[in-house]
Amino acid sequence: MASGQLSRAEALACTGCRHACHVMLYSDTKSQLFGRIPIRHIILMQMRFDGLLGFPGGFVNPSKESLEEGLTRELLEEIGVAVPILEENHVESCYGPVSSTASASSGLILHFYAKKLEEEQILDIERSAASTAIEHGHEVLGMVRVPLYQTRGEGGLSLFLSHSFIGNARLQLMDCLMRFGLISAKHLHKALSHSVETHKHTAQDLESALALIQRKQN
Repeated sequence: MASGQLSRAEALACTGCRHACHVMLYSDTKSQLFGRIPIRHIILMQMRFDGLLGFPGGFVNPSKESLEEGLTRELLEEIGVAVPILEENHVESCYGPVSSTASASSGLILHFYAKKLEEEQILDIERSAASTAIEHGHEVLGMVRVPLYQTRGEGGLSLFLSHSFIGNARLQLMDCLMRFGLISAKHLHKALSHSVETHKHTAQDLESALALIQRKQN
C-alpha cells in the first residue's frame, strides 16, 4: 500500500480522527463538441465557495452514520440528489495533506469514491444542482465538467488541470482517469506537461497585474 494510504477498515479504526468523503460521479457519452470532437465521458466536479475546484462531498461522522450514508447525505445538500453511494464504490482512503495551517497530527482522513452513472442521471444532477440543491450559491458555486479532449491551442484538459484544486483533488482525478481507463497515459502526460507551462505563464501574468496595482497605488 502506498505511503499515507489506508484500508477502509484501518481508517475507521483511527480514534479521534476526522473523516471527509468525496466522490467522482461520471458517465459515458456519445456527444461531441462542435459536432466533431468526441467528449467520450462526463466527469462532474464543482467550483467551491473558496474558488477551488473539488469533488462533491464533505465531513462525515462514522459514529453516527456509515461513510457511505454520510456521503449520500452530503450529495443531497450539494447537488440536490441523494445518489446512493455503496462500499463497493470506495477507491481509497488516505491521510489528508498537511498544509501550512495544519499540523501533521490534525487527524484528517480522506475517503474517495467513484460511481459510474447513466448519462441521463448526470444530466438530472446538473439540473438539480442549479435548482434544488440547498448549498448552491453558498458552499458550492456551480458544477463543472472535466474536459477530457484537447482543442487547437492545447485547450481542454491541459488548461483545466492548470486551475487550482482543493487538497489532493487533482491527484484523485488523475488516478481515476487512469484507473478506469478514461484517458490514455500518453494523452494525460501531454496535458499535464502543457499545464506546467501554463502555470508559468499564469504566474507571470499575476506578477504583471500585481506590479500594475502597485504602480497605481503609488
